[in-house]
Amino acid sequence: MKSIFDHVSYGCSKLVTESYSTSFSLATKMLAPSIRGDIYNIYGFVRFADEIVDTFHDYDKPTLFAAFEKDLKDAIEHKISLNPILNSFQYTFHKYDIPMHLVDAFMKSMRMDLNKKDYVTVDEFKEYIYGSADVVGLMCLCVFVDGDKEQYNNLKDAAMALGSAFQKVNFLRDLKADYEQLERSYFPNTNLSALDEASKRSIVEEIEADFAKGYAGIKNLPATAKFGVYTAYRYYTKLLSKLKNTPPLEIKNARIRVPNYQKFGLLAHSYLNYKLQLV
Repeated sequence: MKSIFDHVSYGCSKLVTESYSTSFSLATKMLAPSIRGDIYNIYGFVRFADEIVDTFHDYDKPTLFAAFEKDLKDAIEHKISLNPILNSFQYTFHKYDIPMHLVDAFMKSMRMDLNKKDYVTVDEFKEYIYGSADVVGLMCLCVFVDGDKEQYNNLKDAAMALGSAFQKVNFLRDLKADYEQLERSYFPNTNLSALDEASKRSIVEEIEADFAKGYAGIKNLPATAKFGVYTAYRYYTKLLSKLKNTPPLEIKNARIRVPNYQKFGLLAHSYLNYKLQLV
């Protein structure tokens, strides 16, 4: 029965989320059960695409990516895929009528990572961020508002800002790996090999502005999504705070983390704020 295959597919997307990101998995668990699985399905898809371009160094990445992209298009067209991750994603894609241009923009940014190493201009950086992060926030927003177009349009800018903030925090946290292992430099007009306090402060201030815009949107999310998104927001703002207080040299030489015990403390504090209607 296909229902069994679909159930296995959804389980695979959940497993991918839990295996690759404890923080995102924790935040997703704070969403209402009615939408939790669909966010797993979106994360599984974007994680696999990102994995091809970021980690499969001993394989022909362009060929793998092209095959994945073809399978994605076939899954969306035929509403089934033998790739369980794509099978679960196409289900959510159709369930919430996710615009295809969001998926296309995401795949375009992932394809850029196959060859592009430097983002020299602000426009290049914005284009990459839009495809790699903003549209992921918008895909999730389609789920959160459950097809309410007016609510989607009202929250669209905030969702994009929050997606941008999350991605930029990841870039700053992963500076060492991106620059030394992948030879990538995302932040324009910044010499990452000689990152100083002034350059870091400029990046942090840009991220803080994104977070402020994103937080305004969190307060207007449906109850099914608000606590989960707020949990992710609290985690990433905590990580940004640690990066803000970390010397540039240390950021370049180590991956800054939020320990698990602090994550659970953030969860408890987030829940208290939520119950007291402070968000």
